[in-house]
Amino acid sequence: MSGLLINLIIQVISGAVGGNVAAGAAKNIDLGTLGNTIAGAIGGGAGGQILGTLIPLLANGASTPDIGSIIGQVAGGGVAGAVLTAIVGAIKNRTTA
Repeated sequence: MSGLLINLIIQVISGAVGGNVAAGAAKNIDLGTLGNTIAGAIGGGAGGQILGTLIPLLANGASTPDIGSIIGQVAGGGVAGAVLTAIVGAIKNRTTA
């Protein structure tokens, strides 16, 4: 597998987990399990790719896998997934209230 694909897989999975954790921590942004997972996965993939372009160490992580680069991918994807889930949840709650 190419390095880009491995990075993307790690980021998407981490984003999905991050989205569900964020929604569990703040019930007012909850989109339901499926909604949290989808929003988190999209945020993790997109945010992780953006971070990869800004921080070259993260982009090169999968070609030479080490624990530091994997942790960077997981952290970047998880945080980006949590942030997008929070944004979408806040917008959804604002429009329905």
